[in-house]
Amino acid sequence: MSDAPATALTTRRLLRSVVPALVVGIVSALTLLALSELAGWVQHLVWDRLPEAWGVTTTRTWWTVLVLTLTGVLVGATVRWAPGHAGVDPATTELVSAPLPLRALPGLALALVLGLAGGVSLGPENPIIALNVALAAWFLCRPRFGVPVTGAVGLAMAGTIGAMFATPVAAALVLTESFAERGDRSAPLFDRLFAPLGAAGAGAVTMTAFGAPTFAISLPDYPGPALGDVLSTAVIGTVAALVTLLAVLAFTPVHTLFHRFRSPVLALGVGGLVLGLLGVVGGPLTLFKGLEEMKELADEADTLAWYAILLMAVVKLVALVVAAGAGFRGGRIFPAVFVGVALGLSASGLVPAVPPAVAVSAGVLGAVLVVARDGWLALFMAAVTVGDVHLLPVLCVAVLPLWLVVRSMPPLRVTVPDGRPEFGALAPVPTPTGPAGPAER
Repeated sequence: MSDAPATALTTRRLLRSVVPALVVGIVSALTLLALSELAGWVQHLVWDRLPEAWGVTTTRTWWTVLVLTLTGVLVGATVRWAPGHAGVDPATTELVSAPLPLRALPGLALALVLGLAGGVSLGPENPIIALNVALAAWFLCRPRFGVPVTGAVGLAMAGTIGAMFATPVAAALVLTESFAERGDRSAPLFDRLFAPLGAAGAGAVTMTAFGAPTFAISLPDYPGPALGDVLSTAVIGTVAALVTLLAVLAFTPVHTLFHRFRSPVLALGVGGLVLGLLGVVGGPLTLFKGLEEMKELADEADTLAWYAILLMAVVKLVALVVAAGAGFRGGRIFPAVFVGVALGLSASGLVPAVPPAVAVSAGVLGAVLVVARDGWLALFMAAVTVGDVHLLPVLCVAVLPLWLVVRSMPPLRVTVPDGRPEFGALAPVPTPTGPAGPAER
């Protein structure tokens, strides 16, 4: 006698989900591509063409401070006056949150493009997922299609993650953990992954067709697993996790400090100024989301002292806390990967006996594990960053003691009372009431 639940998916329902899943995956990738291309064009204009046209000899000092301060002011103005205030406070949300109203999407897209182009140390993941989730929910959650909100959210998240990493594997890992956390036993696991995998695959193929960037950095070839590599990975990963924990502990106080300003224009303007000063200290490689910068850092690591690379990791981590705490729209995983790469390269420079691939993968594993609180995602990011499958056994063993350290740490998230506006200036204006009429007395 079958113990399958009554709501189990049928083959017919699975087949009917294929077309919506493919459409969501393709649209999610195109959204990511369009906004990334626009941000890249603005970045080239601001950081290359304008300085050249105006005779600016270097962008490493006052230009960095000026651009990031203006970026903060512009993002703040978007949060203040755009309909929907560019979405919710990113410091209070996970990677995926409830669908936003459509009116908030243009402001969120604008704030994201400004931040990516201006050099803010945040990635595109949270805003892009929020945009695609809102679009998928608006289109699919109609009586005609009958897709539940959770289903639309799952498709959009999978399509976006598949597009972002150019592989559906990351989406499958994230969704598997999500199902486990919710205790979802409504159907066999692969039935529940069927449509999201289709969306993730469509997103990945679409991005690949347009030449998607990769996370893999250039490192010396890994000679193969050795017993000592497990210990090295566990130690470096733990150190990276403890360093990243400092950001977690500072996050709520920094968020509180910036949100004492009633106006987001002022708060984000000051945040941009601080980010500009940090960029001067850490150098150009500590700016932006960190994807291309970590590749450049790996290429230049042999010419840099280990403490110089460590300084970049610390500056990037502080910039991540300031950017997310001040209210810039962006994700925290991309900069966390840069922090992990920098910590790993620094450790390899300090102890040359540790293979760079081991040190870097361990640093990424520890940093991402603290920021994302997702073991599967941390393992995935550590593996794809070094691009060597021979490290997987080492990482899978090393993540066990590392998780025992991380699991008791607080999350990199701020908790605020329900209904409290992100900034005081965004609070709804009370509707004035006149004197009561005779019928109300």
